[in-house]
Amino acid sequence: MEGLISANDVLFVLLGAIMVLAMHAGFAFLEVGTVRQKNQVNALVKIMVDFCVSTIAYFFIGYSIAYGIDFFSSAQVLTEKNGFGLVKFFFLLTFAAAIPAIVSGGIAERARFNPQLAATFLVVGFVYPFFEGIAWNAHYGVQDWLKTSFDANFHDFAGSVVVHAMGGWIALPAVILLGARNGRYTKDGKLHAYPPSNIPFLALGAWILTVGWFGFNVMSAQAVQGISGLVAVNSLMALVGGTLVALVLGKNDPGFVHNGPLAGLVAVCAGSDIMHPLGALATGAVAGGLFVWAFTLTQNRLKIDDVLGVWPLHGLCGAWGGIAAGIFGATSLGGLGGVSLASQAIGTGLGIVIALVGGVVVYGGLKVISGIRLEAEEEFDGADLSIHKIPSVSGD
Repeated sequence: MEGLISANDVLFVLLGAIMVLAMHAGFAFLEVGTVRQKNQVNALVKIMVDFCVSTIAYFFIGYSIAYGIDFFSSAQVLTEKNGFGLVKFFFLLTFAAAIPAIVSGGIAERARFNPQLAATFLVVGFVYPFFEGIAWNAHYGVQDWLKTSFDANFHDFAGSVVVHAMGGWIALPAVILLGARNGRYTKDGKLHAYPPSNIPFLALGAWILTVGWFGFNVMSAQAVQGISGLVAVNSLMALVGGTLVALVLGKNDPGFVHNGPLAGLVAVCAGSDIMHPLGALATGAVAGGLFVWAFTLTQNRLKIDDVLGVWPLHGLCGAWGGIAAGIFGATSLGGLGGVSLASQAIGTGLGIVIALVGGVVVYGGLKVISGIRLEAEEEFDGADLSIHKIPSVSGD
């Protein structure tokens, strides 16, 4: 394969990296439209700075852990094969940086700024690439064992589990360790609603993510000759299924409607290259319903104040996507085959365990060492990052 790399492949992967980079604007505006107005500027700053910290962590540590490649060679070596290795790093970096962008939505409005940057460095530098190396670079013999035991590797074409489930399950302990926003629940446990502050911004974020997702999925082929129209159409069908089910079950709520396509796209990433389009539609539909049900459950009954619902959206829908690849990727359901439901279940479960342990260690450690939550007065008064109050960047 290395000998077949062309300038077209470099451009193909570079365009994919740019499309996924643009998705970070989607993460930002989705959060901006959901949080209260006083916290909007903080959300924008946080997503931008998190991406930069992620780049440093992945460049110096994470990419080497996942793929055994470092960037300490001469420029001449780095630009061999038109610099394909560099644009591949850029592309995979945008995936890695999605982890703190996902977490950001869950911990919004009460997390301290600097500890979150430290968490970003640790997660992108160590936790995420550990599982990335297992799933996408066959580390520690896990894939070989799955192949021997169940006749198929764990299959995750574009990151339902590697990216999204990891992000959502890392966020869950962070959200729990932080606790709910002040005033979110009354003393008798009743929910105090904080409606989205700006529906147009929320919708803009959802649209940016939806469009960029076609780079996320299609460009995961990482070579021009690997382009598949099946991936594109499956992504389309999944977002449609997720949106329509979220519309019905969410009773026309615009927050559910605009998260519906994201739920479907999260779920279809893993099997988008092997499912029949009808399987992708079903995968997205289940994900849309799963998000509405789980978001309502966490907020109303479990009293988990996950602001954007990142554990339901990314954690649960991502895990469903890993399983769905083993169901709808099977030839008996019109898929291309080459997958095993057992391998998918084990690989998905392993990703969840690593994410949970990583989230507890990172956020639990930071909570003990420096604290991760704003003081009550900071939460209400120090969150406004207006241009006249730049020093308050330390808080949401």
